[in-house]
Amino acid sequence: MHPLCTELQSVVSANVVSVQKAFDSYQNACFTPRPPEFFCLELCGEAGELANLEKKLWKGADISMDRVSDEAADVFISLMNYANARGIDLAGAVSDKLSRIVTSK
Repeated sequence: MHPLCTELQSVVSANVVSVQKAFDSYQNACFTPRPPEFFCLELCGEAGELANLEKKLWKGADISMDRVSDEAADVFISLMNYANARGIDLAGAVSDKLSRIVTSK
């Protein structure tokens, strides 16, 4: 395995777990419980909004990077909420995926 992949897996393992747990605590303390399907649809919607801004940038529109950053943050938050609602260990899933990507090359 490439040393950078191993390093990335270590960083993910060391940090994503705590980030995901913090999002779960925040979501549970501050918002109404929602099913995983809600978060999946929210994730798709937020990704669509980000893609729409990117399309406009690609076509030469003057789009503020603050808007793009805001939508990227929404995608990240939605992903955390979806993973937590489905009981997905993102750190483990990302590490496993990185191993498979490297092996398939």
